[in-house]
Amino acid sequence: MHQYISDFANYAGKEVTVKGWIANIRKSKTNLFFSFRDGTGFVQCVASLEALGDEMFEQAKNLTLESSVAFTGNVVQDERQEGGFEVQVSSMKIYHIADGFPLAQREKDLGVKYLEDNRHLWLRKKRQWAIMRVRNQIIMGIHEFFQNEDFVQMDAPLLTGSACEGTTDLFETEFFGQPAFLSQSGQLYAEAMAMAQGKVYTFGPTFRAEKSDTPRHLAEFWMIEPEMAFYENEDNMDLIERFVKHVIGRILNRCQQELKVLERDFSKLQMVVDKTFPRITHAEAVEILTGRQEVNGRNAIQIQEQDLEEAKQRIEECKKEISERETAIKAGMKKGARKFNEAKIIALRGEIENLEHKVRNIPQWIESAKNFQHGEDFGGSDETLLTRVFDAPVMVYNWPAKIKSFYMKEVDGNPDLVKGVDLLAPEGFGEVIGGSERETDINVLIRKIKEHELDQNDFEWYLDLRRYGSVPHSGFGLGLERLVRWICNLKHVRETIPLARRYGRITP
Repeated sequence: MHQYISDFANYAGKEVTVKGWIANIRKSKTNLFFSFRDGTGFVQCVASLEALGDEMFEQAKNLTLESSVAFTGNVVQDERQEGGFEVQVSSMKIYHIADGFPLAQREKDLGVKYLEDNRHLWLRKKRQWAIMRVRNQIIMGIHEFFQNEDFVQMDAPLLTGSACEGTTDLFETEFFGQPAFLSQSGQLYAEAMAMAQGKVYTFGPTFRAEKSDTPRHLAEFWMIEPEMAFYENEDNMDLIERFVKHVIGRILNRCQQELKVLERDFSKLQMVVDKTFPRITHAEAVEILTGRQEVNGRNAIQIQEQDLEEAKQRIEECKKEISERETAIKAGMKKGARKFNEAKIIALRGEIENLEHKVRNIPQWIESAKNFQHGEDFGGSDETLLTRVFDAPVMVYNWPAKIKSFYMKEVDGNPDLVKGVDLLAPEGFGEVIGGSERETDINVLIRKIKEHELDQNDFEWYLDLRRYGSVPHSGFGLGLERLVRWICNLKHVRETIPLARRYGRITP
């Protein structure tokens, strides 16, 4: 029987046996300091010559990064240590000595491609461990929310004979001699299920063959798609807001250690829980973007102009600090101080790189915002700016019909608009949820299918939902990995899933 690091609060002052892997090693003549992980957390294990004796201490000195071992010893409460505890080792059992772990260097020094090529090992790093733990709690929070709301989880097929939004971005395969596609959404099937169960949600993998190598796109990802009978779009937006606040509240409550590892600003997430999500029409969003309409005295164009000046000023501050630290290093200092200053210089250079990206792009973003036209779809910079103006997640509804899917319900009296809604996440993460009230008029739906150049024969089963007991209904789709990326504040979606499948990447 062994114990887990996550349970150490129950074992302070007691002897435990922990089984896991060596994450880092520091050595002195008579002491070995192991950063040790067991899957539930990290702890420092101290092995001394005095406690182990000559023979076992020599064996301990042979332990390498990612060697697997069981340590037995007393748990000592020490707030200075990670997790607030330390294990003073009295004995050990070695399972395997790892030979030359290929990710021994810092992640920043290894390069993205090398890390992706070794993703099966990269998962062991503390940052990746934290992301996967948060992902797990997000998944649990999603199920918890919908089950508490009396939704029924149901499963849509992954193989389909047609596309819900055209075949351009679908992976094609064969199904016993017939053409078939990997599903890009379970939504249409969820509508059928909602007519039987009232409130349902699907949660499964989806596939898009879009050749986009961006920080936001995966070819294989997980989608959550609730569908609700007798819900209009206002009800849909109410549900979206409650849902997002529930999941993020759960993360703040259960993942504090992981968020600290990720250096996530807790206040940014708490703001999401505390604030009411502003709701604006697409037309209102255009007026705000162009600077013609202000929000509580905040002007979108002026915000970007101020961002530009602040970025330029900060670049000069960083350069000055780098110069001062480099001068101090050349003048001579102790090893520990030198390493600290070298690390700060690396961080400052990284900050400069990000700021220079802003300085290059903000003028283009300003020009894009000034010239934004009604009827257009938002770009990433536009979505970011809208959330900056409100300093909160923003729901944009009543979208131009020409840029949305065929199944969205037309706005009463204005067939050029549909009752769609996008939730835009703050901090530059953009759209994370897309939903709508669904069209219930079978004649309008048939017209839309033709306008989108889809084969009506493929959708006769879907039209049946309007022939037999049609009711107002709504739903939305959430890409799990985009939510993970936002909550964890990640630059790239490749870190949000254990083994990413995206354009140009199908291994390991």
